[in-house]
Amino acid sequence: MRIVIVLLLAACALAGLQTWRIGGLHDEADQAQRIIGTLSAGIESRDNAINHLSDEALMRERQEQSLRTQLSQAGQLTRDREIHLQRLLNENQEIRDWYAASLPDGIGRMHQRPAFARAADYLRWLSGGNELPDTGKLTGH
Repeated sequence: MRIVIVLLLAACALAGLQTWRIGGLHDEADQAQRIIGTLSAGIESRDNAINHLSDEALMRERQEQSLRTQLSQAGQLTRDREIHLQRLLNENQEIRDWYAASLPDGIGRMHQRPAFARAADYLRWLSGGNELPDTGKLTGH
């Protein structure tokens, strides 16, 4: 009978030990689940950032292509205008002479004045005593 009691006590002790170990394993499993949740949120955030950057890169690529197309069209328009101007120069002696002539002095001086970004800059420049040349007097008219 003592052996049966000792075996029952040993079985109870083993059962208690197993219950304690199972509780510890549950705590570890809960902690692992929290870590997995945190890592999953980090991965989701990273994936969202990658998708956002990919979308922006695609948008910039499309904008760049549009700008290249516009640049190409502007270049073609410039070439067409240069060809047209050259044709006009070749067709008419009067236009060739006008094109080769130098600008009148008054026009040249007008190009020497500073560039103004705003009307206030121009008014400030004029109030400093810097008047624009009178082109009528400079060209002799």
